[in-house]
Amino acid sequence: MNQFRFSRRPDIGDKVRVSFEFFPPKTDEMEARLWDTVTRLEPLKPRFVSVTYGAGGSTRERTARTVKRILNETTLTPAAHMTCVDAARHQVDAVIQEFTGMGVTRFVALRGDPAAGVGTAYRPHPDGYANGAELVGALKSVGDFDISVSAYPEKHPESPDFATDIDMLKRKVDNGATRAITQFFFDNDLYERYVERARRAGIYIPIVPGILPVHNFTQVANFSSRCGALVPAWLAERFEGLENDPQTHALVASAVAAEQVHDLVERGVGDFHFYTMNRADLVFAVCHMIGIRSHEAEAAGSAAA
Repeated sequence: MNQFRFSRRPDIGDKVRVSFEFFPPKTDEMEARLWDTVTRLEPLKPRFVSVTYGAGGSTRERTARTVKRILNETTLTPAAHMTCVDAARHQVDAVIQEFTGMGVTRFVALRGDPAAGVGTAYRPHPDGYANGAELVGALKSVGDFDISVSAYPEKHPESPDFATDIDMLKRKVDNGATRAITQFFFDNDLYERYVERARRAGIYIPIVPGILPVHNFTQVANFSSRCGALVPAWLAERFEGLENDPQTHALVASAVAAEQVHDLVERGVGDFHFYTMNRADLVFAVCHMIGIRSHEAEAAGSAAA
């Protein structure tokens, strides 16, 4: 029976599309690692790559510099993150104009985490955009951009219930969102139930699963507890005892992420967004296992043949 699994078809790599998220580097060493990652992943021909943006524009200059370099030095299509934390409307509007002046046509529009960090209270700027839905509307008033927004299979930690959470997503869609990209999750049933809720609410844009390869289980578990993402017991057991064994940890991490993606493919999912953490190896391995090949490697293989 296994040879008939959809995820094992020889042409599955042509049917699955991926995108990658990067964050702007803070040091020369981090910048070198980022560009090593970009160089490694570029031949996989992602649909787009997104570059994050800190609360209140705290990484504005670095984000802009990274986006500009991607535009000028690679074949990749960048999507610039936008947030409305600790910023007046005119400041956000100025950043939109800056990015559009570079030639950016894709954005990821987010309310953003509170400036004090995940888990603290969010307070809108008195003269700013109050949430992601208003930010989407502001972007659409400037141009017909491709706009991705956030979605939460386990609901946003600040939402009192799923109905409120889905209503916010609907407002984003009504204001012009192109697609939703989910917070990372490890239980595919939660994602599937969330998509069903969204469809019942009349939301029909693509809801792309966000995949986080586990580069460091302890860090991921701590962050998950703050943002309301479930870490299943089986996942903790997979990484148990590997705190001082990075090589085995990486092998297990790539296997876990590939297993999750293969299961989603079997459920009919064809688009994936990878949170790379500016590290290429695990993401590259998972893409390889789902049939996405480096175009450079394919060309080299053809030449050798």
